[in-house]
Amino acid sequence: MMNLWKTWKALEAKGIMGINRRNADYVLKYNKRSLYPIVDDKILTKERAIKAGIHVPEMYGIISTEKEIDKLDEIIADHNDFVIKPAQGAGGDGILVIADRFEGRFKTVSGKIISHEEIEQQISSILSGLYSLGGGRDRALIEYRVTPDPIFKSISYEGVPDIRIIVLMGYPVMGMLRLPTRQSNGKANLHQGAIGVGVDLATGITLRGTWLNQKIAKHPDTTNAVDGVQLPNWDGFMKLAAGCYELCGLGYIGVDMVLDKDKGPLILELNARPGLNIQIANNCGLALRTHAVEARLEELAKQDIKETPEERVRFSQQQFGHVPTSPAS
Repeated sequence: MMNLWKTWKALEAKGIMGINRRNADYVLKYNKRSLYPIVDDKILTKERAIKAGIHVPEMYGIISTEKEIDKLDEIIADHNDFVIKPAQGAGGDGILVIADRFEGRFKTVSGKIISHEEIEQQISSILSGLYSLGGGRDRALIEYRVTPDPIFKSISYEGVPDIRIIVLMGYPVMGMLRLPTRQSNGKANLHQGAIGVGVDLATGITLRGTWLNQKIAKHPDTTNAVDGVQLPNWDGFMKLAAGCYELCGLGYIGVDMVLDKDKGPLILELNARPGLNIQIANNCGLALRTHAVEARLEELAKQDIKETPEERVRFSQQQFGHVPTSPAS
């Protein structure tokens, strides 16, 4: 019992946030239930982002009923590659990524050839709520397929790497690059075996990684080091993430973004209950950083000051960067 107590005190001193603290002190405190549909439904998130001028993968079409599956050919007519996903899915389940057409059939990103009927069956499963968060009826979203920036070639396996930034009241507090592996079937989902790599908020340079909850230095498939990689357009990612507070009104969110080789940073989705593995990837506790933001908010409230997304990014980079930025930058 004594050892458990010591371990708990040591974790608390490091600012490690557990699931109970995350739920009570952050998710429940800062996220109004009435706003959840904005982030739990990818279509609503996308529509909001487009209105706000925030870049997202282009939406080709929405299928809401079995009858509308007949519209599929019309929606994908001009596209050889596309993505089909459940609007209310979680953890990457139910997503179908088509990379090309082949002899009247379709080729998935992993090279598997599937028929038109199989795509229709997948859409039907999505509509039935097979992948939706609450198990209720869902809608299928058909959108632009992201092509990852070549920078990821050496440290990723198939799929599209993504960047998650946890944001508290508009202040980015921690970042992570998620890299697909053979084990995760090319999906950037940690629970399915993707790698999480910490990112220095000040510079966008990658730190050490975590894979299956173990610390690692190299990608298991490419064997290249995952640390020391400079992510392009890092300040762009930070500003996008900070601006998502105004976009959805939720105070504690994970913002998932991708770097497309042609379109630059794009927002994929927002998460109202972001996971906690990001702490292992950054070798740092979330609570130390969230407390610093809360202290900042108290200080600003006394002076009746509200910071812009750019000012919030600057604060986070100066406070939480491993390599501090100069105040003038």
